[in-house]
Amino acid sequence: MKLVRYGDVGSERPGLMDGDTLRDLSGVIDDITGDTLDDETLDRLRSIDPTTLPAVDGNPRLGACVGHFGKFLCIGLNYSDHAAEQGLPIPAHPILFFKANSAIVGANDDVVMPRGSTRSDWEVELGVVIGKTCKYVSKEDALDYVAGYCIVNDVSEREYQQNLTGQWTKGKSCDTFGPTGPYLVTRDEIPDPQALAMSLDVNGKRMQTGNTATMIFTVAEIIEHLSGLMTLHPGDIITTGTPPGVGDGMKPQTYLKVGDVMELEIEGLGKQRQEVRIDA
Repeated sequence: MKLVRYGDVGSERPGLMDGDTLRDLSGVIDDITGDTLDDETLDRLRSIDPTTLPAVDGNPRLGACVGHFGKFLCIGLNYSDHAAEQGLPIPAHPILFFKANSAIVGANDDVVMPRGSTRSDWEVELGVVIGKTCKYVSKEDALDYVAGYCIVNDVSEREYQQNLTGQWTKGKSCDTFGPTGPYLVTRDEIPDPQALAMSLDVNGKRMQTGNTATMIFTVAEIIEHLSGLMTLHPGDIITTGTPPGVGDGMKPQTYLKVGDVMELEIEGLGKQRQEVRIDA
């Protein structure tokens, strides 16, 4: 299934995609959150004939595909070719940082650079949404704890990330720096999360081309590692790293500017599109 949340900011309703038709799920569940991502609820949604659900008219805004989200966990330098372009060694363990939940927006919402930003950058990433409580899980069982997958743009302000005293979180957590969605694609539709093509264009020019097959740490290995450090809860989002082609790794370095348009795609998970503006 492709689950969505549609409507104005703060008033999103649950829906699912029936081919190209958006159908309303609000008569079945209140929202798509950690409370409705368990296997029993997802199986119940799969059993519904989508043609019995009301079709949604027009072209409403699509919000983040998970509401009332829990933790926003991010893995850095998880593609060997991206580490190489940054001139950094392959990590021995998954590099973990957090992104503020307030960064999360819809897949096609504007990305707003903070005042004075000069080094805002793009990162297409596979997002993993946890579906049931997860603690000390082995990599062999880890994918059973996944509700589904989505696209995340891990937008990053490199000056804040690299040169403000502190950790990466400062450059990762600006408002709107986490477009998520458009769909939460349930795990049954993605039998192998390590075989997904991914890309990102800026103003129609291809910047990133990659495949999740080149991850250093697989989705299952990441879940095993994180669940050994902390309990993962339904609705937690994990972003899993980005392939090469970020602006910070280019020669000369290239960063976002007002009016730029980013377009992201991951195989089977849909597309995102964001226009860049500056905070007033």
